[in-house]
Amino acid sequence: MSHQEILTQLTNVLEERKQADPTNSYVANLYAKGLDSILKKVGEEAAETIIAAKNGDPDKIIYETADLWFHSLVMLSHLGLDYHAVLDELKRRFGLSGLEEKANR
Repeated sequence: MSHQEILTQLTNVLEERKQADPTNSYVANLYAKGLDSILKKVGEEAAETIIAAKNGDPDKIIYETADLWFHSLVMLSHLGLDYHAVLDELKRRFGLSGLEEKANR
């Protein structure tokens, strides 16, 4: 399965979970709790990713980054967005220097 296929399949599953029973699905439960709970989870995963990076264990860094990306995708889905918008923004930035991109904000 390609990386694109993984993201597409995950996006589809996240959309399906919006209709799922919150007692039977972790993601449906997050959706039911609302944006604040989802954002809290994103923050927790960001902190865990930072700690993993600081500790230097590659396997743990990858594991925590996957959790961070997953919960970021849940957040996007909850807000009616998906990874395409993020990829489009990254594409827009291609060829810009970091300093130039920041100056354009």
